[in-house]
Parts: sequence; structure tokens; C-alpha cells
Amino acid sequence: MTDNLIERAKGVLTSALVVHTDIVVKDAGGIYVEDVSGRRFMDFSSGLATVNTGHNHPKVVAAIKRQAGIFMHSGSIFHYEPVVLLAEKLRGITPPGMDMFFFSNSGAEAVEGAIKLARHHTGRQGVVAFVGGFHGRTYGSLSLTTSNILYRRKYQPVVPSVYHSPYPYCYRCFFGQRQDSCSMDCYRYLERLLKHLIPPDEVACIIIEPVLGEGGYVVPPAGFLNRLRDLCSRWDIMLVLDEVQAGMGRTGRWFASEHFGVIPDIMTIAKGIASGMPLSAVASRKDIMQAWPPGAHGTTFGGNPVSCAAAIATIDAIQEQGMLGNAAWVGEYALNRLRTIQASYDRIGDVRGLGLMIGIEFVKEGGPDPDGLRDILRRCLDKGLVLLECGVDRNIIRLAPPLLTTVAEMERGLDILEESLREAGAGR
Repeated sequence: MTDNLIERAKGVLTSALVVHTDIVVKDAGGIYVEDVSGRRFMDFSSGLATVNTGHNHPKVVAAIKRQAGIFMHSGSIFHYEPVVLLAEKLRGITPPGMDMFFFSNSGAEAVEGAIKLARHHTGRQGVVAFVGGFHGRTYGSLSLTTSNILYRRKYQPVVPSVYHSPYPYCYRCFFGQRQDSCSMDCYRYLERLLKHLIPPDEVACIIIEPVLGEGGYVVPPAGFLNRLRDLCSRWDIMLVLDEVQAGMGRTGRWFASEHFGVIPDIMTIAKGIASGMPLSAVASRKDIMQAWPPGAHGTTFGGNPVSCAAAIATIDAIQEQGMLGNAAWVGEYALNRLRTIQASYDRIGDVRGLGLMIGIEFVKEGGPDPDGLRDILRRCLDKGLVLLECGVDRNIIRLAPPLLTTVAEMERGLDILEESLREAGAGR
């Protein structure tokens, strides 16, 4: 049945969409996925960091079933309770001032909306993003995305007036600096960009992932985002924080920006917002959102009643089960264990992360080691552990299990990883 379904898929589904494993799912629950042969896998990918509450969380499933029996689609024709209740709940967990929302379907759509809002509000054209960032694959969001050249190949020209500055990726510093003696050259480069390429009074917004996602699970150095906030405030540039992957509890707090004490002007939310149902949001201050006139932006499926019901249940489940605290605790355990493993395996060049958003970078002779990583991922999968790679060289494991993962489950997952490293001869 597995081979048959995969062959059928090849006959009708484009190869442009990459499916990361050959697992054919029969059932799923919590951190586990079961295939059609009855074999269970630990899913430490969370469906691309999306099922933060785990697969098929009972509270979310019940909310979906209940809402599906009442009202399934509006198309911006009717008013309905779930979309308003969700906005009210989000207002209670987002950073101060993020008190009005526009709902759409995906992270890319949210980014498109954020850029439109920033340009409309400021009357400016320029957008500054960061090298290594991932913001989506629609044309506007693709113009910002630089995490993998494959995403841009044969799609030029992209949207104009977009500029890029290096992300503060300390392990592979764009300027060859060492973290212990770093003089924040990445920030100085941004300042030079605003002197040589586009004047700051023509920049609508600067958009950044507070923790780099698909580009490598990179945590920026202390102070970088604060400097960025100050620069934006000084020039009336809108700071857009793309929390699509890092938000909704992934880092042990509702949003990664909380770790840095930085409040954006606009924020994008998706992935974990509805436990796998299609939904995203643009969040901003009321004075900004209300200046966006009726008809300036729109959606047919955004804010779908069933997806909103799933999102409400997701927020409730995270709060009621203490998943934020659990993600912080289990993430700290994982980081400590991984750093112990790192000391014995020279193929692990760096370990970094916040909460359950952890990057493990594989190297060989000082350079990226994508081949070695693929071998490790295959061995882990054979042992029942699903992990995904990321980074421009595809040499980084993104460790992103559901927020309800226990220490025992994390321990088992890391045991499998260490067993795979040992079998691959990756030790010192």
C-alpha cells in the first residue's frame, strides 16, 4: 500500500513539492505518527513546526468538529463569533500594542499583508530584509526570502525596492568575526546600506525573524534586535517581526520577541496558531490598522470559522496544559544534553536555540556537512525518529517537537540521535 500510494502521488502531484519522508500516515496523536504498517514514529518536526500542541490534540479536534457542524465559510460576507473571539484572545497574548488583526491562510500571505500595510501606512516603498531569512514563496514574500537560492532560481525579477543585510549568524559570521570579540559588524553593514543604497526616509519597513527559521535556527546576539528597534523608531521605519515559525510558544514564550524585550510595529503569525489548520494573522496597533481603508486588503478564505475555532482551542490548550513552561524546561534539557553530545562528536559544530526551536549544525573539516547530515537523518528515521534539515547548505537539524514533549520523550529522541552519530562514526 505504501509503494502504491507513493507511485500514485508521482502520477498526479508535481515534483515541485518536496515530501520529506516515505511515511504513509494511518494515524497520529501527540508526538507520534503511525504508518499503514502499524509502525510508530516520533515526530520531532511538528509538521514543519506547526502542530505545536501535537498531532490531533483532542481539544482542537473537538472544536473543529463542533464548528464544522455550525458554520464553515464566510468569504467576508457574514459576521461570526470565532473570528472575533480569536482576535480578542490573540490581543491577550501578543506584545503590547498588537491589538488589531487581519486573518489570512498562510505565513506567506501574512508577510504579503504586512508589507502592504507598511507601505500603505508610511507612503514609502523600500523594504529591508536579512540574508538567510525565509518569509514565504509568493512573489512578494519570495522577494524577501534568501534562505535557499533554489527558491529564487528562474523567478527573477522579483519585487523591486527590496534590500538585504546579513542576518546576525554568529557561528558563520558574514564578516568573519568571532562572537567573543564581535563588534556587531552586521548592524554597521545595515547602517551603511541606509547610507549607500536607500535613504532611511524612503524605507517603509525592516522585516526580520527574531529567531532565524528555515535559514538555520539561529538565535541573534543580545542587543541586535534592540538596536534594530531603536533605528526603526529614529527614522519612523516600521519594524516587522516575522513570528511565523518562532511564535505560538515554539521558543518557550508566546513569541520569540519576548526574549529580547522588543515590541514590533507589525507582526506576522502562522504555523502553530491553529495546530495544523490553515490560518495566519497580521497583527499591529489599532491606529495603524484603522488607517488601512476598507478594501485596501482582502481575503476569501482567511479567518475561516473552522480554522479560527481550532486556533481558539490551540491557545486554550497551550495555557491550560502549561505548554510554554514545558517547552522552556524540555528545551533547556535538550540543549544541555546536546552540548554534552557535541563534546564527543566533532561533526557537530554548533548547538543553539530557544525553547523547542533548536539548531544542530553539522560540519566536516570546518565546512558544512550536508552529506553527513543526510546520513544521520536517514539513520534516525530508520530508528523511528523524524527530523528535518534546514540552512542554506542543508547541514543543520531543526529540532522542533511539539510543545507537550516530555523530558522522557526528548531523552529517547536524543538517544536515537546519539546512536545514529555513533554508528556513522562521527565521534572524535
